Amino acid sequence: MFTKQPMTPTMTPTTTSPAADAPQTQTLTPETIVEQLRAISAQVPEAVPLTPDQRNTVRNHARTAKNGEILQTTISLVGTTDVISNAVGSDADGVRQLCDDSNRWSVVEDELRSLLNGISSANLVRRQQLAAIADTAYGVGLQLVRNPEHAALVPHVLEIKRLRGFSRRKKATTPETPVPNAPVTPKA
Repeated sequence: MFTKQPMTPTMTPTTTSPAADAPQTQTLTPETIVEQLRAISAQVPEAVPLTPDQRNTVRNHARTAKNGEILQTTISLVGTTDVISNAVGSDADGVRQLCDDSNRWSVVEDELRSLLNGISSANLVRRQQLAAIADTAYGVGLQLVRNPEHAALVPHVLEIKRLRGFSRRKKATTPETPVPNAPVTPKA
């Protein structure tokens, strides 16, 4: 664990820990991560975003692919005769490979979702910390502006007060324009 040596005028304290022997991982900046994600994206040309309508259509059509029994029977069916393999445009080995690729890319999807959840959660915590800092600074500022020696804070506190009031206002509802009534003709 930790071993300390007595201090002498020329010696500094020495500590040894198992974590000190482990290689240090470098923390990446957001810009570096974006650059790396774009580089990875360029290496996966089939990863083209779909519109929501396209995703729904493809998802609805792909539901059969989640049933393992249907897929295995389909592979057997495609391998039975060339007529079927020609009709679907792939032989049994090709279908088997596509199935394997789908399963392997599902793992990548899961990892990316987990990473996105972690990054999103960390950023949410940062926003909460920023909100707490803003609230505390405003509260302290409100107290300090009561004292004339902190007059330089008054414009800042007033601006925050204005912005806070502005963000809390409800949006005005636009009144519906009334449909004009048909003209009334006087009876003779």
